[in-house]
Amino acid sequence: MAADWTRRTLLTATGLAAAAPALAAAPRVMPIWPDGPPGGQGVSVAETVVERNPPPNPLRDRYVKHVRDPALTVFEPRKPNGASLLMTPGGGYKWVVMDKEGYECAARFAAAGVTVYVASYRLPADGWAAGPAAPLQDAQRALRLVRSLAADRERVGVMGFSAGGHVAGCLSLMFDRPAYDPVDAIDGLSARPDLATLIYPVATLRQGLAHAGSRAELLGATPTLAQERDWSLEENARPDAPPTFLLHAGDDASVPVENSLNLHGALRAAGVTTELHVFEEGGHGFGLRFTAGKPVAAWPDLVLAWWKRKGFV
Repeated sequence: MAADWTRRTLLTATGLAAAAPALAAAPRVMPIWPDGPPGGQGVSVAETVVERNPPPNPLRDRYVKHVRDPALTVFEPRKPNGASLLMTPGGGYKWVVMDKEGYECAARFAAAGVTVYVASYRLPADGWAAGPAAPLQDAQRALRLVRSLAADRERVGVMGFSAGGHVAGCLSLMFDRPAYDPVDAIDGLSARPDLATLIYPVATLRQGLAHAGSRAELLGATPTLAQERDWSLEENARPDAPPTFLLHAGDDASVPVENSLNLHGALRAAGVTTELHVFEEGGHGFGLRFTAGKPVAAWPDLVLAWWKRKGFV
């Protein structure tokens, strides 16, 4: 287990030389659970890191498949401002992206002084006893762990992309749902993020607007209406949800923009402070890539401006 974390740390550091001046040290990896995650008795899959753009391609594109040991890769800024961010990359609940919606974005926001924790979280179809709640277990525990380490425990946010946006959204709206038995004193801390930033999120599990792959991986081939409602973010909007920033491209062919539009409406109806940005073009899964010459390239600056208005940075 420790060897795997070391290997992932080395993989993390590779390709991030450009971010080094903004970081206090090379990114490091820490486990989310002190003695392994709960409910793994029926899990037999092997955790694997897959490289989709092998060297010499300069754009690394890795993902973790069959996560067994959920972990946080920590990006510590050279000039920290006290804010901490839990980041949950996408992957359609089939895997967890490492670079495009993880390490690259973490380095970008660490450069603004935020300590960023990129999560690898368990996948619901891998046999975990908690089923669709396994990612929520990891997210709740990770947020509490981040809060325990934070310089300012009242400035702990969450940012999620695509299916990771669903993980982050579930955390924001189900932070007090009993998802696992406490394992130590850290679990006495609040799992409610102080703000949420959801980038082209999978929000609804309703057939027709849902991302079909995420829906099937999370709930199976034939979910009930009750399951769809239980795990659709717009159905769980609540007045005490954290302030929420939503960003989507109107031409997203994978996760329809209505995911963000409907969630925005539900949050507003619940009285939650919410900001929404919809761009004409951008597609899906762009992260910091594929945005040159397009208005969507401004999204990190829009996020930082909103964070500043909310007193986060």
